[in-house]
Amino acid sequence: MDLNGRLLIAMPSMGDQRFEQSVIFICSHSDKGAMGLIVNKPAEDLKFKDLLKQLEIEAPPSARSIRIHVGGPVEFGRGFVLHSSDYDQSEATLKVGNSFGMTATLDILEDIAMGDGPDLALLAMGYAGWGPGQLEDEIVRNGWLIGDASEALVFGKEDSGKWQGALKAMGIDPLLLSAEGGRA
Repeated sequence: MDLNGRLLIAMPSMGDQRFEQSVIFICSHSDKGAMGLIVNKPAEDLKFKDLLKQLEIEAPPSARSIRIHVGGPVEFGRGFVLHSSDYDQSEATLKVGNSFGMTATLDILEDIAMGDGPDLALLAMGYAGWGPGQLEDEIVRNGWLIGDASEALVFGKEDSGKWQGALKAMGIDPLLLSAEGGRA
C-alpha cells in the first residue's frame, strides 16, 4: 500500500480528539513509517505576517500571505510548507507525486513573502507521524479512509468543508458514516 500523496480522512470511530474530522495529506509513507500534514485545521491564533516578524524575515507591506494550519501533534514549533509543484528548492523540497511538494526551510517563507514562492501553499505547524506499521493498523481498524488528493481540496479556502468534501469526492455521504467498523 503506497499512501504517498494520498489523503487520510478520519472516520467517526477514530477515537482520538486531535484527529476528529481531520483530512491529512501524506507526504511520506514507507515501511519505516509515515508523515503527513493536517490540511483542514487552521491555527486561528497564528498569522503569517506575525510569524515572519518573529522569524526576522523582511517583508514588504504588500507581502503575500498564506494560511497557517495545525499540521499535527508532533513538533508543533516546526513549520512545513505544503505547496504546488511549481516550486522546487532542489534538495530542500520533497516532491510528492506530480502535483505537490513539501519544503521546510526558511527560504520558502521568504520567497512566499516576496511573491516568488509557489502558486499554492499552506503552512502547517507540526505534523502527524506514525511508526512502522502503525498507520496500516489504524486503517485496518477503521480509523481512516484513503482518498485522492487534489489541489482544489488541499489548498481550498474553506477549511471547515474539506472533511465533507473529501468524503463526497469518494462518493460517500458523511451523514451515512457509522462509528462502528466491521468486515464483510
